[in-house]
Amino acid sequence: MLLGAHLSIAGGLHRALLAAGDYGFQTVAVFVRNQVQWKCHPLEDKAVRLFRRTRRSVGISPVVAHASYLVNLAGGQEVRQRSIAAMVEDLGRCGRLGIEYLTFHGGASADVKAGIALIADALNRIVAACPHRRPRILLETTAGQGNSIGWRFQQLAEILSRLDRPRRFGVCLDTCHVFAAGYDIRTPRAYRRTMAQFDRAIGLGRLWAVHVNDSKRPLGSRVDRHEHIGLGRIGLDGLANFVRDSRLAEIPLILETPKGYTDDGRDWDAVNAQALRDLAARSR
Repeated sequence: MLLGAHLSIAGGLHRALLAAGDYGFQTVAVFVRNQVQWKCHPLEDKAVRLFRRTRRSVGISPVVAHASYLVNLAGGQEVRQRSIAAMVEDLGRCGRLGIEYLTFHGGASADVKAGIALIADALNRIVAACPHRRPRILLETTAGQGNSIGWRFQQLAEILSRLDRPRRFGVCLDTCHVFAAGYDIRTPRAYRRTMAQFDRAIGLGRLWAVHVNDSKRPLGSRVDRHEHIGLGRIGLDGLANFVRDSRLAEIPLILETPKGYTDDGRDWDAVNAQALRDLAARSR
């Protein structure tokens, strides 16, 4: 199991790597700049060298970056152009830092068909504008909140089918999101059915990362609210399906559960990670 979490880059990008090592993680997810602002400071060569050197010393692989939350490739002209520029910037940073994956939420549009076409066109432009070939872009499954696109597997499949360089793209499956979108994963039978649907629509070979989160809201709610492992509507039995699936053994499993501390002072990232490790151990 390649286990990790989305960790803070406060104090420098390399700080997330050091924190991942302290948690005993094999992988980590990060933002490569401020995720709620369009503008960003230039990525300095010194920061790149420090990130790469720290990664080698800690032994973290792979690294999964997350694009800005402002990105909406299906939005109006101004927002869409800003989103394309932001994605080009993020992808370029990933290339310089040696980061393997850049995950993003495609966007939202009341017209799903038009939105899918806009997202695919934007992704073709983004890849064409980036000189780095290593980073791959992962379309994240969404919960279906509002007019978000990507809450049905077929929507992601349609985007992927329109891409000029399909090998540069894959999918990140978020357990909370797919559950909220109506895909049941709470029992082995339901999990097998959902993963078979994913395989038919997209192909398991294109699943390159998983966000492992419980859900505050019920199945099919289409509301994106992450919960701590085992404390939500998916539950330990449901999430055990992911950590025990041998097909996912080499795929990064990333926690995006709420940050903070328990009532008795324990770090929630450590608590959630241990819960997943315990589930994996029981399957041996």
